[in-house]
Amino acid sequence: MTLRIYNSRTREKQDFTPLDPGQVRMYVCGPTVYDYAHIGNARPVVVFDVLARLLRLEFGAKHVTYVRNITDVDDKINARARAEGVPISEITARTTAQFHADMAALNALPPDIEPRATAHIAQMIAMIETLIARGHAYAADGHVLFHVPSMPEYGRLSGRDPKEMLAGARVEVAPYKRDEMDFVLWKPSDAATPGWDSPWGYGRPGWHIECSAMSFAHLGASFDIHGGGIDLIFPHHENEVAQSTCANGAGTFARYWMHNGYLMVDGRKMSKSEGNFRTVHELLAKAPGEALRLQMLTTHYRQPFDWTQTGTQEAKTVLDAWYRLVDGVKAEAADIAAGVRAALEDDLNTPLAIAEMHRLAHAANQGAPGAAKALRASGEILLGLFALTAEQWFHWRPPGQKLDETEIQEQIDLRIAARKARNFAEADRIRDALASRGIQLEDGPGGTTWKAVS
Repeated sequence: MTLRIYNSRTREKQDFTPLDPGQVRMYVCGPTVYDYAHIGNARPVVVFDVLARLLRLEFGAKHVTYVRNITDVDDKINARARAEGVPISEITARTTAQFHADMAALNALPPDIEPRATAHIAQMIAMIETLIARGHAYAADGHVLFHVPSMPEYGRLSGRDPKEMLAGARVEVAPYKRDEMDFVLWKPSDAATPGWDSPWGYGRPGWHIECSAMSFAHLGASFDIHGGGIDLIFPHHENEVAQSTCANGAGTFARYWMHNGYLMVDGRKMSKSEGNFRTVHELLAKAPGEALRLQMLTTHYRQPFDWTQTGTQEAKTVLDAWYRLVDGVKAEAADIAAGVRAALEDDLNTPLAIAEMHRLAHAANQGAPGAAKALRASGEILLGLFALTAEQWFHWRPPGQKLDETEIQEQIDLRIAARKARNFAEADRIRDALASRGIQLEDGPGGTTWKAVS
């Protein structure tokens, strides 16, 4: 089956035909590193991790280049550094490490290339100089701005008229602008603000030019897929298109645009003012990362995703059952279920892929030959599941929370002795005491086993 994806630019599902099948190229907007990543930041990481896995299966791992950037120069970072009284490098180093740890817990593979904005200042300056030379940008009062009216096609990606996009957009109305829609490519820095020398004075880049310069540096003027959250389509992605095509020529830049939907928490938009702001770090203290990952994948990437605690627990229960079925099973790419692969090839239809996983699990429970292998291969290679052994999965505990396995086994032995003595009240007391600590006992023909539950 041919891979088909919904192209936000054309607003239709299209067959995916790479520019060069020998080197499929994808760029995804990464985090601005100044604080813990929230669950909305994690969604595109998980979504495009699945896509990268699928592309590597389709074209070969050596023939796919996945780039996801780190924005490590930004006014939010500057504000955090001032508040803590430390250099921005200290803030970005710490929060980048936190981001990497949290995404690894979600079993998201690292991108092939992870460029940092601060390492590409020279490329940004060069692109800005090109835009000025071609009449698409101008310097004013220490700033350099992109002149939106110089690009008649501006607004086609988001499908809105430029004048209608002002409301709620990240554009500053300033006296030095030729047009109110013009956006900043370079801005001045004072002595207390990080900056770099440039032809326009000491300053720092605007947010949008960073991704244009980094994608060009690592993927070239044109590449296959550009991904990110739907909230980035305007102004960030619209401005990327303007900068890149005006600098490199019409018809360049990304050929397919993919955007994941908004995030909700308990049916409401996530925000600190609503009291429903959820960081990945916080959620990982309550549930294993794979449960959060599976929970996200139960919703199609283009639809809004509503995070709930109940949804996390349901995902963990499903994984409990699946881990039992794949325990000790060895599988490889040839064992991937055709139904799971076909679902993902149809615009990354993860809900349909998960439905197929349930079918495989049912078949495995019935002893169907190859079903457990197909379940394992499909989950491990494509959906990013089963990174742990069954023992690790069932003995999972929140980070930093020690699990004294010797003590647990001692309590199990005491309970077995109580049951043999027909002291069922004591046996129940031990069982309930362990349950209060998050330890669930399971009695079977082979004896009593235990697992940690969230």
